[in-house]
Amino acid sequence: MLDMGFEPQIRKIVEQMDMPPRGERQTMLFSATFPKEIQRMASDFLSNYIFLTVGRVGSSTDLIVQRVEFVHESDKRSYLMDLLHAQRANGAQGKQSLTLVFVETKKGADSLEHWLCLNGFPATTIHGDRTQQERELALRSFKSGNTPILVATDVAARGLDIPHVAHVINFDLPNDIDDYVHRIGRTGRAGKTGLATAFFNENNMSLAKPLAGLMQEANQEVPDWLTRFASRAPYGSKNRRGGGRFGARDFRRDSSFNRGGSGNDYYGGGSSGGYGGYGGGYGPGVTSAWD
Repeated sequence: MLDMGFEPQIRKIVEQMDMPPRGERQTMLFSATFPKEIQRMASDFLSNYIFLTVGRVGSSTDLIVQRVEFVHESDKRSYLMDLLHAQRANGAQGKQSLTLVFVETKKGADSLEHWLCLNGFPATTIHGDRTQQERELALRSFKSGNTPILVATDVAARGLDIPHVAHVINFDLPNDIDDYVHRIGRTGRAGKTGLATAFFNENNMSLAKPLAGLMQEANQEVPDWLTRFASRAPYGSKNRRGGGRFGARDFRRDSSFNRGGSGNDYYGGGSSGGYGGYGGGYGPGVTSAWD
């Protein structure tokens, strides 16, 4: 939650309210990715802390089969349709098998949902322009399998622990490799296997090298064309969304996520126990620290 822009609220709870002071409490932090900025901020809340990692921080688990397909921007919808038809033919798209499709913009999410429904694939959306009630309804519909396709922005990339998500599709790849790791971590959770498919094209060149490296590290098959792109691309990518200390995310611009009550359902709720849910989802890369 520090990375999501809730630093002031967390700092107020930890330093100004009735929480016992450092040295008199136990504090534990968990994350699949743990950027240096967050580590420095976390150290303000900890005393003589211990830093534990399982695998490399920011890596993904080999329980998730990662596939990257070169798809031109104009062909993405038809390619997505082919994937969904194949799933339906194989009996994979049902009440107990859900598909999460990530896009970069709220407008794109609504447009893709409408197009999917018109083509016979029940879908719903989650993004920052939907009200709290609309998000909760969308999540319930998705979890139940009534609408087995959820089109989402990065609002749904972190903290959600939804059983039976068998396939994560990056219709639009993010600008940052950490966001990719969080997105695909919505499947392959709690010891289960999952599939993650990414649509890659010339617009994603900055992600080529870190993506190829991540896949190789997780013992995934890296396409030859991606290796060639990676050899020509500068390493790493910067989050270009702007705003905020760590880059403005969809949900940071939406005040409803700062409200109490049922809004917490999105960041752990129920069975996942909040961010502890990452423990089952990522395997390698889970990080904890405590005093």
